[in-house]
Amino acid sequence: MVDSEAHEKRPPILTSSKQDLSPHIANVGEMKHYLCGCCAAFNNVAITFPIQKVLFRQQLYGLKTRDAVLQLRRDGFRNLYRGILPPLMQKTTTLALMFGLYEDLSCLLRKHISTPEFATRSVAAVLAGTTEAIFTPLERVQTLLQDHKHHDKFTNTYQAFKALRCHGIREYYRGLVPVLFRNGFSNVLFFGLRGPIKEHLPTATTQSAHLVNDFICGGLLGAMLGILFFPVNVVKTRMQSQIGGEFQSFPKVFQKIWLERDRKLTNLFRGAHLNYHRSLISWGIINATYEFLLKII
Repeated sequence: MVDSEAHEKRPPILTSSKQDLSPHIANVGEMKHYLCGCCAAFNNVAITFPIQKVLFRQQLYGLKTRDAVLQLRRDGFRNLYRGILPPLMQKTTTLALMFGLYEDLSCLLRKHISTPEFATRSVAAVLAGTTEAIFTPLERVQTLLQDHKHHDKFTNTYQAFKALRCHGIREYYRGLVPVLFRNGFSNVLFFGLRGPIKEHLPTATTQSAHLVNDFICGGLLGAMLGILFFPVNVVKTRMQSQIGGEFQSFPKVFQKIWLERDRKLTNLFRGAHLNYHRSLISWGIINATYEFLLKII
């Protein structure tokens, strides 16, 4: 009789336990896209930062790859990872928002707006990219820290932020227009093409094969978008390397660079081949890490 009563009392205890845990499980589920995006970005920045620095010098000064590498060698190993904190902060935050907001906004829009799937996801991608632009000051400071012309002005992220403060809040957002354009349209293409590209790859039957497919899919998209938006990043880098002075428009800065580089596309795209390989590696790492973590969390 005692055993029977004890047995009858067990279900409510178990049910209560599940009810207590369910909100926490739901919260983890809601945040996992943000967490996976953040971890994927950290992994990527740690591996590819030196390549990004070579590319940055080429975009800013129009140097050949060999000359940019020699310039970094003269700066010394001590300065190789100088400026990594802003991109680490920026990328982990913006990629968390990129993946997380895209998923959340897609679900929200599907519930409240009856439009084709492609349109809903495109709007979600643009909105996610626009939100990422809030963190433009981190990208701005990264540009200043990587430019050797500013090495004698400040030595760390805090000093760079402090140097901009006297110019007002607007100075932190110099180069915002190309950032908004790049973020919005690259997000639409990335999320819109990621699925179709993966569908055309060989069917994966193992975990390692899935990782390879995700790396290839992300890498191909990253490389394509890196080339497509390369001129936009060249203009953005020039705009953000300036401290104080006139806020020049995107067309005006582009025209200035175009004239400086003898009106040749080959000179405008100097460094694009390195950007192609960096983007291939970076977005391969990001996509593979993100998809892998998404399955295990």
